[in-house]
Amino acid sequence: MRKLQSQGVHHITLTGADRQTSIDFWEGLLGMPFVFEQPNLDNESESHLYFDPGDGRLITVFTNEERAGDAERTPTDPGCVHHLAFALSQATFRQAVERLDERGIEHSGVKDRGFMDSIYFEDPLGLLIELAAYRFEPPAGHTHAEVLLEAHRIRTERGDYNIAEIHLADAIERLVTRSQQTLSDDRSPRDPYRR
Repeated sequence: MRKLQSQGVHHITLTGADRQTSIDFWEGLLGMPFVFEQPNLDNESESHLYFDPGDGRLITVFTNEERAGDAERTPTDPGCVHHLAFALSQATFRQAVERLDERGIEHSGVKDRGFMDSIYFEDPLGLLIELAAYRFEPPAGHTHAEVLLEAHRIRTERGDYNIAEIHLADAIERLVTRSQQTLSDDRSPRDPYRR
């Protein structure tokens, strides 16, 4: 038996209400360019809107002008989507509360997740949206996932409850040490101010 190896998220498709609500939310609030539209090829009564979340992947929405929006929280039963999270730069994240407040959008405020910060709010149809900003940049040639995997290993080695910034910093140092060569015989930490 062999795996079907994933190479990333291709797209996520949501069921929306009318077309303009989707455009106003995904492009008008979250800044995702509206890049493509065609009929839903499996249901001719719906349109299929495509938005670029910033990495060239796609968020798509099935819309129908006869479907009214309902802001009641979407179900979180087993098998249901709990929330969608979108990456923000630190610069944008620092403005997120103010920008949500400008629109009168209720939100959670900033939540400390140890390795990132998050803000939660609901879209016009009750889907929970997370705005997330990492507290670190991975070293050249590495991904956020690689840093988190290494930070997890460090956290569990130390018996700590959750990942914190110390684990991230130490993980980045480990990754650099393993992936970058040096002419030095000794790479251990030293104090250049004491002789």
